[in-house]
Amino acid sequence: MNSKITQLKIELSKAVIGQENMIEALIIGLLCEGHILIEGVPGLAKTTTVNALSQALGLDFKRIQFTPDLLPSDIIGAEIYNPKEHSFSIKKGAVFTHLLLADEINRAPAKVQSALLEVMQERQITIGDTSFKLEAPFLVMATQNPIEQEGIYALPEAQLDRFMMKVLVKHNSQEEELTIMKKGASKSFESVNNVINKEDLKELQKELEHIHIDDAIERYIVKLITATREPEKFNLDSENIMYGASPRASIDLYKASRAKAFLRGNDFVSPADIGYVIHDVLRHRVVLSYEARAKGITSDEIISKIVETLPIP
Repeated sequence: MNSKITQLKIELSKAVIGQENMIEALIIGLLCEGHILIEGVPGLAKTTTVNALSQALGLDFKRIQFTPDLLPSDIIGAEIYNPKEHSFSIKKGAVFTHLLLADEINRAPAKVQSALLEVMQERQITIGDTSFKLEAPFLVMATQNPIEQEGIYALPEAQLDRFMMKVLVKHNSQEEELTIMKKGASKSFESVNNVINKEDLKELQKELEHIHIDDAIERYIVKLITATREPEKFNLDSENIMYGASPRASIDLYKASRAKAFLRGNDFVSPADIGYVIHDVLRHRVVLSYEARAKGITSDEIISKIVETLPIP
């Protein structure tokens, strides 16, 4: 593993106990310039992780608590009229940052969620007639609580597709929770030091470009994505899938598997690297049919079936 990545993980471990999957997903998101959706119950260190990441990288960090009364202008900003000077000025919103935590994103209606669409895809914000390019890096980490049933608004597919990965966060092990309990009660968590700067991050992103992907692996990625759209071509059950993954999924699976190989210390992508990230990349992009939901089938089960059925190169 790259020494800078090792240093970064060491610093993050000072503030976050366990949750390696969430930490690695955020690092992959930074390396690949992708956004991450985290699903988990409250109290699993989601906010702490992003805050620690911003400190370790020396980046700006802002948090938006999504609520039903939130307005798009609260996120992106607005034009403010000055009656004395008869002129407008622009007040920038919370999205003008490097790391943005959209906490409980599914608590705000679609009008507010859609305020993030342009910035997540284009890395720019339009307020009135003026467009602003955001300074790199820019990462949105959104969270949603799976146990809430009231006062929530499901994210539309167009919004979900802009997230590179959806990570399911679970409770820590008993040993990890014992450590959390002791450190939390005694307030003995160590402070996180800045170990990587923007230039270091750019260098890491350049190193990622040198990770080799064989032609057979590239074709394997495309076949995996095609199998979610046309399962019958691969002798898979088509009645469980309403819509398959978009072309963004193949791009993100390509980039995420390359980043995973890099984090594992390899200079080439293997089928194992694809296997490590495919569920996180696809689980929010495979739309289940009504029949599948009625049977209690999950998108993870369908993805696993596709991986098991398609021959590995």
